Amino acid sequence: MTYVIALPCVDVKDGACVEECPVDCIYEGARTLYIHPDECVDCGACEPVCPTQAIFYEDDLPSEWANWTEINDTFFSDLGSPGGAARLGALDKDHPFVSQLPDQSE
Repeated sequence: MTYVIALPCVDVKDGACVEECPVDCIYEGARTLYIHPDECVDCGACEPVCPTQAIFYEDDLPSEWANWTEINDTFFSDLGSPGGAARLGALDKDHPFVSQLPDQSE
């Protein structure tokens, strides 16, 4: 199990969770943030600091956002496990589902 970032983060990317994560497993995509499922240690430090309430423990993900577990997992399919988001930096890509979403910042 892992934590998952869902729709409320899209086009916001506040970053408070990134600063709070002790293992540097929250990666920045073009429009949203993603938690690496193999690097997350399930500490939960990210969840309470998220201003948009976009972070959920996988089992607690609301049903309307159930697909976000797969979205987070699939985002890393070509990246593997880089071993730290800070070292990799912001990526100019998103999961295809996120890329096609209308602007969420309105």
